[in-house]
Amino acid sequence: MFPSKVRLLRSKHTLASRLVLGIETSCDDTGAAVMDGTGTILGESLHSQKEVHLRSGGIIPTVAQELHRANIQRVVQEALQRSGVAPAELAAVAATVKPGLALSLGVGLRFSQAFVRQHNKPFIPVHHMEAHALTVRMLHAVSFPFLVLLVSGGHALLAVARGVDDFLLLGRTLDEAPGDTLDKVARRLSLRKHPRCSTLSGGEAIELLAKDGDRRRFGFRTPMGQTPDCCFSFAGLRNQITMAIQKQEEEEGVQEGTLLSSVNDIAAAAQHTVAMHLAKRTHRAALFCRTNRLLPPDEPTLVLSGGVASNQYIRKVLTIIAERTGLRLLCPPARFCTDNGVMIAWNGVERLREGRGVLAPDVDVSYEPKAPLGVDISAEVRAAAIRLPSLRIKIPD
Repeated sequence: MFPSKVRLLRSKHTLASRLVLGIETSCDDTGAAVMDGTGTILGESLHSQKEVHLRSGGIIPTVAQELHRANIQRVVQEALQRSGVAPAELAAVAATVKPGLALSLGVGLRFSQAFVRQHNKPFIPVHHMEAHALTVRMLHAVSFPFLVLLVSGGHALLAVARGVDDFLLLGRTLDEAPGDTLDKVARRLSLRKHPRCSTLSGGEAIELLAKDGDRRRFGFRTPMGQTPDCCFSFAGLRNQITMAIQKQEEEEGVQEGTLLSSVNDIAAAAQHTVAMHLAKRTHRAALFCRTNRLLPPDEPTLVLSGGVASNQYIRKVLTIIAERTGLRLLCPPARFCTDNGVMIAWNGVERLREGRGVLAPDVDVSYEPKAPLGVDISAEVRAAAIRLPSLRIKIPD
């Protein structure tokens, strides 16, 4: 937890000289970056565990932990060397402390606290989802408040960002995240055996094959159609898809583990239904924000971020929703949507600038594998019972 009584530290340096080292180890990527106070990336490094986890069929926490341990010092040193910045020149060190895999978070936190104590630097604990939400401000002039949809392998949530550490949570996933669902569907379809997909993650494989598929062939139901809130549920959809795969295997007379002839169509239908679920909840969130004046009347913004935001089909669907509801849609480039040290460094810059959550190096901090984002007002959203107007979405090829 963040300490309740801490010594806040404020820097008097100019923005360009307020250098922040960001360290990310919330899941399976070890990232580090050095950034100045203007948001300029001076140096970065990233070690991906993707190939290891692809071979094992999913992320194994103990394996992820060992890979973080083996690579974190090198990754941080590379980021510093590429930036030309010495530890003594840093204004602060920021690191992810919540939420995420406990074993992975622990590696990053222990390394970061040892680093700041060795070099006597302020420490900035970072909420991983806040960092995803604010990355767009590094690239665009986006003022608070704005609506944000964060979708990844571990998260799905809608929130209003009112400040660097001030969020209203409109809805979250009630079971699994969209990235996790797409990965599991890809494993059930044995896409690792597909010649075009052997080196791709599950979500990447689904997106690739969906381009040549007919999404109308399988009529998967969009989840939670009768629930008037902004929460998400993907487990039931995954069950629908699994049943359809089993039926196809029976019709084709093949066993589980065999590539189906209809694999492209299943991928397209699965991707489309995930996208529509995200779109409908976001549509309701936009209407709720308008009714309650939670966004500025002039150029209200919707930010789409997180690993699943790299999916171009999902971006197209959310673009249509944004246009229909009068929102400006902004998405960070794909490389900033996935986990990286840059977004953690930027969150550190934002916090250092406002003097929020900047701790002395000797303050003990704990990691939190499960941590909510902001103030949860999802019950208020549900009570508003906003009905969605009929909306036909035609996805351009």
